[in-house]
Formats: sequence, C-alpha cells, structure tokens
Amino acid sequence: MHEMSVALSVVDQVEQAARSRAGHHVHRVRLDIGELAGVVPDALAFCFELACSGTVLQGAELVTGFVPGRASCAPCGRAWDTGMPPDMICASCRGGATELLSGRELRITEVHWAAEPTAPAPAPTPETLHEES
Repeated sequence: MHEMSVALSVVDQVEQAARSRAGHHVHRVRLDIGELAGVVPDALAFCFELACSGTVLQGAELVTGFVPGRASCAPCGRAWDTGMPPDMICASCRGGATELLSGRELRITEVHWAAEPTAPAPAPTPETLHEES
C-alpha cells in the first residue's frame, strides 16, 4: 500500500527532527497533499496511526491539507485548476505547452510538539540526605 510507505516516511522524518528535542513528543502533524499526488487521505490516516505506534508520534493527530492541481499555459499565460484526472490542455488556445504549478505536493508543513510529562523526582530519604552531605 502506497499510503503506508508515505506514513512511514513522515514518521521517520519527524522522528529525526525529534532527536534534537529530547523529552518531547508530538501532538499533531500537518501534511499538505496535492490532488495529483495519488494519496488517499483516509488510507493515509489509517496507516499513519499504525506507523506511529511505539514512537514519539504515538497518539499524534494527522491533519491533512488539500492542494489543488494547477497548471499554466506557456504560450498564452492562462492558469487553471487541472481537476482529476488532470486536464493539461489550455482551454483558451488549446495549447499543450503547459506547466504543472501545483498538485503533486506531499509536504510536512507543521509539527506540534509537547513536553513529555516527567515523573516527579523522588523525595529524598534520610539515607540519601546523609550520603549527599
């Protein structure tokens, strides 16, 4: 499943960033997904939950943003939403010299960190007080 490899990649990238933030875990990850990226958001959410298990992302929420497919025509300069399946022929001049502007994105745009709750230090006992003096 393509979505599982995407989820594992996202988790891996966030875990790499987390190494510099010792003692923190992740509450939420925002991922922008292009309309033409070939990713099914519901399948990705399911895979993300599985991929997070046992990591600093365990229990993290995945928020996805939609990026529409957009193209522009080199000869006439017109820009349009491509839709799905993508329409890459310019409706104004019928030219095929088009450039894809957006829609293939798969980008982590935000990670919300939270300090890992730490257990309170044990109260000193008379023995440890004596040992420290």
